[in-house]
Amino acid sequence: MTVLPKVELFCDGACLGNPGPGGWAYLLRFRAASGVKEREAAGFEPETTNNRMELQGAIQGLAALAKPCEVKLHCDSQYVVKGIQSWLTGWKRKGWRKADGQPVLNAELWQELDRQVARHRVEAVWVRGHAGHTENERVDVLAREAAQKQETLESRDGCGTP
Repeated sequence: MTVLPKVELFCDGACLGNPGPGGWAYLLRFRAASGVKEREAAGFEPETTNNRMELQGAIQGLAALAKPCEVKLHCDSQYVVKGIQSWLTGWKRKGWRKADGQPVLNAELWQELDRQVARHRVEAVWVRGHAGHTENERVDVLAREAAQKQETLESRDGCGTP
């Protein structure tokens, strides 16, 4: 078995209203010979849902990794964690349909997450949100700030003035 670099990924999403302006964020932690290195990023979308932003946090975090890694993905969204742990396999087998035959919601994001997960060895771990988990609290703040930034942009007039 190939030894892959080990990375921890903490990700989150936020939405001001559901739907509404949304933000996603991730924090990557690498352990290197020179010590622990971290990288974080966040982004936003104008009209979205919380679930879509949760997915984007995971997608963007995994996509930021330049080469295959062993990733421990920490997320407070059971939607994302259960999707990675068990739902994706069945949805793919059923042509991106749920057990009841209905189409999978956010299928294009799940398909992108599936592509990103396939590049790595991913273990998805659920963490309780807003419970003092330091890294989860950090990405929550970043995601909410990104959503607020989008909300501020939306409140400007058509000329881009405040």
